[in-house]
Amino acid sequence: MRRSAHRGRLTLVFVVVTALMLTLLGRLWHLQVVTGPSYVKAATEARVRSVVLPPVRGQILDVNGRPLVANETKPQVSVDYMALIHQPDGGKDVLTRLAAALGRPYQEIADRARLCGRDVPRPCWPGSPYQPIVVADDVSVRTALWIAERQSEFPGVSTALRPVRTYPLGSAGAHMLGYLQPPSPDDPAGGRELIGRDGLEAEYDRELSGRTGIRQMAVDSTGKVTGLVREEAAVAGDTLVTSIDARVQETAERALARAVTAARKRGEPADSGAAVVLEAKTGRVTAIANYPTYDPGVWAEGISQRDYENLPLVSAAVQGQWPPGSTWKVTSTAAAAKAGYSLRASYDCPGGYKIGGRVFHNFESAELGRMDMHQALVVSCDTIFYRFAEKMWLRDGGLAPVKRPKDPMRAMAEEFGFGTATGVDLPHEAAGRVPGRAWKKANWERTRADSCRRAKTGYPEMTDRKRAAYLKAIAADNCRSGGVWWAGDAANFSIGQGDVLVTPLQLARGYAALANGGKVFSPRIGKRIVRPDGTVVRTITPPVVGKVGASRKTLRFIRDALADVPRSGTAAGAFDGYAFERLPIAGKTGTAEAYGRQDTSWFASFGPLKKPKYVVVVVVSQGGTGGSTAAPAAREIWEGIAALSHDRKKHKKDGRR
Repeated sequence: MRRSAHRGRLTLVFVVVTALMLTLLGRLWHLQVVTGPSYVKAATEARVRSVVLPPVRGQILDVNGRPLVANETKPQVSVDYMALIHQPDGGKDVLTRLAAALGRPYQEIADRARLCGRDVPRPCWPGSPYQPIVVADDVSVRTALWIAERQSEFPGVSTALRPVRTYPLGSAGAHMLGYLQPPSPDDPAGGRELIGRDGLEAEYDRELSGRTGIRQMAVDSTGKVTGLVREEAAVAGDTLVTSIDARVQETAERALARAVTAARKRGEPADSGAAVVLEAKTGRVTAIANYPTYDPGVWAEGISQRDYENLPLVSAAVQGQWPPGSTWKVTSTAAAAKAGYSLRASYDCPGGYKIGGRVFHNFESAELGRMDMHQALVVSCDTIFYRFAEKMWLRDGGLAPVKRPKDPMRAMAEEFGFGTATGVDLPHEAAGRVPGRAWKKANWERTRADSCRRAKTGYPEMTDRKRAAYLKAIAADNCRSGGVWWAGDAANFSIGQGDVLVTPLQLARGYAALANGGKVFSPRIGKRIVRPDGTVVRTITPPVVGKVGASRKTLRFIRDALADVPRSGTAAGAFDGYAFERLPIAGKTGTAEAYGRQDTSWFASFGPLKKPKYVVVVVVSQGGTGGSTAAPAAREIWEGIAALSHDRKKHKKDGRR
């Protein structure tokens, strides 16, 4: 009995031991055969470190090959955010030593090394915490080498020679060129340290950025590099050749700045402005200036929250919207001709024209007598256009509109390209506004509740009681009948006032259509994409997106009339002494009025007269009349273009000798 029990226990032990051995062997087989390769890979990866190799970003050149944005190799100092936060003190000692080595305040370096967040003001790092964070990029080579040789004192700190964006023209064209910033964690940046955030840098980011490379290095347990595993070189970005002429760009910048300064000396606020130079026959942009501007180099070293908030980042040329004033009359003249009104007939130009219970006045209520439409454009008679607008409004049914009103002036304005974004190769473009019956009704429905509330409460928060009373009366009127398209709305529309809004680039495109015979282009700044080896990847051609439905005879009539504006019309003072025989031009002044604000000054022009090549448009917000501020700036730009043309001809002549 005992022997049998003993044998049973031995059998049980044997079974247990056998089971354990089988389990151990199974586990060993699983580790070595099934999951072995993954462990081998993990072990290998633990001994390999990968470093992203940033590509050299492509340049941005002007039409003659002059750099607008270039690269300069500079020593940079970066920190590894993840390495710092895993140190016992969060990296404070390292950053303190680094600040001392760089000769910078500790707080400056610490601010640049932190991540941006909702409650974290600039400077800070807006990119991924796994990307190297540049804390200084104007470091001397000697300082960079000194830091690199003392890695034990600066764990998580690295130095490298990296290309940094430079701007040879300074602040000229800053809004057009754009800037670079680190990608946010959500951006598909492909490992890149910087991406285009505005202007051409953003629009052509894919072409300019190139392709990142990678270097994989073998390291030992201490992190020391023991060899190179694999390296894939970075591919440099392509070059963007633009249609911008740097010399015209600089001329436009100077002319615009001088116009603002002169307006301010006369007591005008002159708070912003723009100048656009466009090729009339191709739709290519030759220059696009903004005021105020800024030096795009501020992005290279990081920027404080206060400085960032004070940067004038809005491009007045493509995002600024103002009523165009009398520059708009070219569309209204074309509409009148298409509607059957004779441009050569004689019309009375009284100081005021009554519509309903309100008198609409000429500028300064001037009584100008009888004239044809040629003279009406030269002297900028408003009352003739009021009469046309009222008659067209009545044809469409007046307050009881027909089922499908023709609205000739609105339709013609849209044919000139107004009311829609031009499609220029710049981000964040404004669309302007071409109001009409449908727009006014929809706008009233959106704003009626607020208008009715303001009609009752008024504007108690305003200190200007006169303006507050005016706005309360307007609110009461809008509450009752704000959705009605009155004859007065049509009158304001005809002279580019009221709710009409355009951008300077839109107006330049419209005048290009007038100058070239009716083609409406979608303007382009980019001209070619070129590889580093000189191969042309792509040619960029401005597409034709519309056609003005006015006859060639009408467009020629308007061009001929505008030729007299700078000679004997509203811009004659600004062009007194101008060499018309050298470069004859035509143009139209605009003075847009707005309650509570000073006049917006416009001048839109094209030349030479027989074969228009360029369009020049200048606007200065709250700058006074078109003839006093914008027209002199446009004259300065035209004189600069004439001088360049003369130099080119002289150079060709000397070359033939």
